[in-house]
Amino acid sequence: MSKGEQTRQMIIAQSAPIFNKKGIAATSMSDIMDATKLSKGSLYVHFDNKDVLAEAVVDYNMERLENKIVTALNKSEHPKEKLFAYLDAFRNPFNSPVPGGCPMLNFGMEADDQNEAVLEKVAALVNKSQQLLTDVMASGIRQGVFKPDWNYKEFATMMFAMIEGGILISNTTRKTDKMAIINRNLKKMIEAQLC
Repeated sequence: MSKGEQTRQMIIAQSAPIFNKKGIAATSMSDIMDATKLSKGSLYVHFDNKDVLAEAVVDYNMERLENKIVTALNKSEHPKEKLFAYLDAFRNPFNSPVPGGCPMLNFGMEADDQNEAVLEKVAALVNKSQQLLTDVMASGIRQGVFKPDWNYKEFATMMFAMIEGGILISNTTRKTDKMAIINRNLKKMIEAQLC
């Protein structure tokens, strides 16, 4: 990696928690300058403007979240255990791969009506996450782990939505008790589908 690419990656990594906590609109180039100890001119050598940097940061944050999910799922081969691992990866929303909470939720809410490029990135990871859950469930049905008549596609959507809703509740109330309820009940629903 060239020195320029190393600097670019450092800027993204140092900016990631700032954008995730403050949001794209509220993050200033001065915030980035403070975090990276670089001048504005140096920042603009690597990024044409704040929007270009923000898109790179969104990619970085989404990749970190995706890696956390994949790492959790890869700890087991059993479909039920994979789903439980997914749930447990989000059990404590304050233990996010990037400080400031779930980047899907943070950037998705902010970009809803303001930034189509960021919204598309978030939507892609939302779809990928739901597809990942669907694939695990379908595999479990093929293996005879789950009941063949399980409407797993609908359940994957519901599971994903409940987790993201639990993150929102936890972040706004500063408590994880509701997420614990969601985690426990989703596990019960999964167990009810075992053969």
